[in-house]
Amino acid sequence: MGDRTKMERRLALAADRVARYERMVEIRAFEDRVQGLFAEGVVHGTTHTAQGQEAVAVGIAAVARPTDTVTCTYRGHGMGLALGMTPESILGEIMGREMGCIGGIAGSMHLVDKELGLLPTFAIIGAGIPVAAGAALTAQVKGTDDAAIGVFGDGASNIGAFHEGLNLAAIWKLPVVFVCENNQYGEYSRINLTTPIEDLADRAVSYGIPGIMVDGQDPDATVKAVSEALDRARSGEGPTLLEMKTYRYAGHSRADKAEYRPEGEFERWFQRDPINTFRARLESEGLLAEGQADEVDRQVAARIEAAMETVKASPPAGVDAMFRNIYAPV
Repeated sequence: MGDRTKMERRLALAADRVARYERMVEIRAFEDRVQGLFAEGVVHGTTHTAQGQEAVAVGIAAVARPTDTVTCTYRGHGMGLALGMTPESILGEIMGREMGCIGGIAGSMHLVDKELGLLPTFAIIGAGIPVAAGAALTAQVKGTDDAAIGVFGDGASNIGAFHEGLNLAAIWKLPVVFVCENNQYGEYSRINLTTPIEDLADRAVSYGIPGIMVDGQDPDATVKAVSEALDRARSGEGPTLLEMKTYRYAGHSRADKAEYRPEGEFERWFQRDPINTFRARLESEGLLAEGQADEVDRQVAARIEAAMETVKASPPAGVDAMFRNIYAPV
């Protein structure tokens, strides 16, 4: 998959579960490498990685069309890779290089690829929710059967934009799927300390829309849930709230060691690691031959290292880059 264009990378996930497995491995390896780069002092600022949440991103990318619109959070490297962005374009942005997806001026929290449907990722918690509703309204007004997908964390379900976005989408039956990545933590606070209910999907009843809990550690389950919700959206039945139960292995940001986690919690979740369990399933079904998964690991590791070397050798964004794209031609 290393030589594929970004659109080929995207479309490869549609019918190939082994390709989905490889993309999950790529996301994990990429995030691990990014954490290492920050530790080495190669990259400045901050970043938010998503090890453990790979099945959610891949499940969305496997069934969404490139003409659909996706909004995402600042924890968006995995989503960008799943949708087809290349490691070079994302790493280039993180490392402030001209070859980055926005020319190296936006950094880790602001990734975008219009061709793949990814709007600029949002650093403001929950800000993508009303934008996803707006993108869905655009499709509705234009009369296309495209849809929007708004991805956000569990913490965002407690802010006004969540309630306003879902309420408006429900009233107007907008073609949008709201995907809550419930990774159990809103920044540094565990969900039970900030939210009075355990299942966030229950909040959908307030807006008269389906609220569905999904095993966010299972890519087959995420594919099925997103596919059904998109079918509903495209047929004019309105929005769906999907709560993906998943887990964030790393801390909130690069400086967070997550020492606030209860003892044994990480280990319990890692027993159902999405990559390990999906690998075992594909092997049991005969889709991954003996030794094939290990070869995928080697190829992905080599691809990430090659991307890193390419980006390191590329020119950094100049100071003048910050003054580009400020004014639109009239």
